[in-house]
Amino acid sequence: MPTKFCILFLLFLGNLFFSNAQTKKSITTTKISETIAIDAELNEGAWKNAEIATDFVMFEPDNGQPINPKKKTEVKILYTDEAIYVGALLFDDEPSKIMKEITERDDFGSTDVFGIFINGYNDGQQDFRFFVTAAGGQLDCLATEQIGEDFSWNAIWESKVKITPFGWAIEMKIPYAALRFSSEKEQTWGLNFVRDIKRERRIYTWTHVDSKIGAVIQQAGILKGIQNIQTPTRLFLIPYSSFYLNAGDSQKTKGELKGGIDVKYGINDALTLDAILIPDFGQTKFDNVVLNLGPFEQQFNENRPFFTEGTDLFSKGNLLYSRRIGQTPDFNPTLGAGETLTDFPGSVNLLNALKISGRNKDGLGIGFLNAITEKTTATVSNSIDNSKREVVVSPLTNYNVTVFDQRFNQNSSVTFINTNVTRNGSYRDANVTGLLFDLNNKSNKYIASGGIKSSEIYDVTNTNGVNATLNLAETNGKFRYSVGGEYISKDFDNNDLGINFKTNYYSVYSNVNYRILNPNKIFNTFRISLGSYIEFYKPTQQIQSSNFNFNLNSTNKNNHYFGGGININPFENYDYYEPRVANRYFVNPKNMRGYFYFSSNYNYKFAIDLNPYLTHVLNENRYEAGINIRPRYRFNDRFSLVYSFDYARQQNDIGFIDFDNSDIIFARRDRNTFTNALSSKFSISSVMNFNLSVRHYWSIAENNQINTLNSDGSLSPNITYTSNKNSNFSSWNLDLSYSWWFAPGSQMSILYRNNAATFDRTIDKNFSSNFTNLFADNLNHILSISVRYFIDYNQAKNWIKKG
Repeated sequence: MPTKFCILFLLFLGNLFFSNAQTKKSITTTKISETIAIDAELNEGAWKNAEIATDFVMFEPDNGQPINPKKKTEVKILYTDEAIYVGALLFDDEPSKIMKEITERDDFGSTDVFGIFINGYNDGQQDFRFFVTAAGGQLDCLATEQIGEDFSWNAIWESKVKITPFGWAIEMKIPYAALRFSSEKEQTWGLNFVRDIKRERRIYTWTHVDSKIGAVIQQAGILKGIQNIQTPTRLFLIPYSSFYLNAGDSQKTKGELKGGIDVKYGINDALTLDAILIPDFGQTKFDNVVLNLGPFEQQFNENRPFFTEGTDLFSKGNLLYSRRIGQTPDFNPTLGAGETLTDFPGSVNLLNALKISGRNKDGLGIGFLNAITEKTTATVSNSIDNSKREVVVSPLTNYNVTVFDQRFNQNSSVTFINTNVTRNGSYRDANVTGLLFDLNNKSNKYIASGGIKSSEIYDVTNTNGVNATLNLAETNGKFRYSVGGEYISKDFDNNDLGINFKTNYYSVYSNVNYRILNPNKIFNTFRISLGSYIEFYKPTQQIQSSNFNFNLNSTNKNNHYFGGGININPFENYDYYEPRVANRYFVNPKNMRGYFYFSSNYNYKFAIDLNPYLTHVLNENRYEAGINIRPRYRFNDRFSLVYSFDYARQQNDIGFIDFDNSDIIFARRDRNTFTNALSSKFSISSVMNFNLSVRHYWSIAENNQINTLNSDGSLSPNITYTSNKNSNFSSWNLDLSYSWWFAPGSQMSILYRNNAATFDRTIDKNFSSNFTNLFADNLNHILSISVRYFIDYNQAKNWIKKG
């Protein structure tokens, strides 16, 4: 392994200064004073003399093939002092077959798409991408090679589409406030256009993007001709008002009115300030809670818009898990005789938050995020004297993330990141610092990435830890490979603002894969890979995790997806976490896992996803088997429905259940888990949508044999332990929402939500009775109405002048 590392690293250095230069397409725009109506007509005189961008080339599946002349694409660009205008004619010899499913914002759906990619600094680092669907929907995102496309970012721009006898036409107006560019007199922007003909599953770009090269943004064309423009004042105010009506079987109906404001301000041509005052996240998506029997907490997706929009800089190094901000308090007070903890809060209120982010013309990205949560208390009741007292379970807390990310050579970067959590009073504080690198040679063939992070915890005892990673890879051509390793010391701890489950180990991994770059007679895409991963517990050098895998992914000529693989764990693994006691371990035996995945072409009205899997512990009657089935049906361009069924069974699963004096109690258990989910959407238009999301989850774990964990990691039967540690958990969530974007950036939403959850130790294997009991005196209801109004300072200034 060290020899492979050295060879790959020398190859990387040897190729660092060689590039594969290619001639880039360019188009020159002209300035106009004529008013352009965004109506998809392109009938203004200015369009007639504009230069045309054409001769599109296929990106996938048959990379490099010219577009069929019957589906030629012509694009023109004009500009004023306030915005650029894009006009496109997308020819199609069968316009009646153009797919045009109506979807809400940032959802492609089953529809043809046109997009424009703009890099205002022409540095190959970051695109601002704007898409329009044949149904009139809008999508926008920020894109980098390291992170990919971030559709949580939203801008305010205009577009209109029209189906015509020759195909379809588009007009777009993109204000400069939605872009970032330098203050130079003469602008040169990176530019590309993309067209997705959905029924053929073919994607074309204006300037050829070679799929053999790992980078896309660096292969963009050039937009010339823009001169003497300035970024307008980027000040946006989004006031909101919300009303919540809460009811439940165990509480009285009560109403609550909330209001606040979000602020977005362009500090300069690169940096933007986002701030929320009096936050309201009451309409965010519910969490898919599960019965968690393992040693680690369940990790949830971030659904709060402020923490998802434009946060690519803050994700560097995986040091930020934003759900820490406002999570359930984790400080448990010391209780005296007869005392119990009551009225324990489920979350901590966020007082305010702000972030500053952006990237300048020199490639320096700056990110600053700060959030403050309020002091939160719980009640302690004393059964002896009937007294009560308040205890702090979360002090006033400040969360901070600072990032400096310097990009260079269009495809490489060095990053400094720091996260800090400071709690008021004598509570635990934490600080984590990382220095990261992502180095590509000029031809984007070789990459070296990694970094080092250090943590400092200030508590009753102060601790320091370190985490170091290195990855070397070839990312070009049909054969690609990577090797790497990671080391985490015992005291590395980033869990105050990040999330990390294991420490005190080192690991090595490798991967080699082969893919076809152009379709053949059988496949549109085909890829096979071989990988390995071994993780060693540092104090004993024992293997605590291992995996050798073979995976296949392919798409046939009908665009049906087939995938599968085999994962083999050929060694006994020493699990130092399941026992919940330091320096104790459980020996997991060798096992093998196989899976298959099929996904039919979503272009058809009916499509289905199918994913069966089986894990077998070798030489034992112990296995896990499951299947996921997800049929979907698109009734028409407005209405679609997706049903998902998951079933998993674990037979003779082994895990921790309790402590008994000095003994660690494990159990052999059978576990069955059922998940039924339904999602549906009905779109009146691209700005007015109804959505339904329903999930029922039921999991039971029945202990069959009680064991004591021995010091050598084996188990011995225990006949004295009699506590019932079976688990029966059910949950239900339903969201029915209506959303109306009544003006650019302005939205009214109505949400009805109900939810319920139960947990007990009695095993009832009857699905019907469990489902019925879930709703017995346990159902909560919430009806909320929220209105957000987008105010652009420049428009408001004109309103005032006219007024």
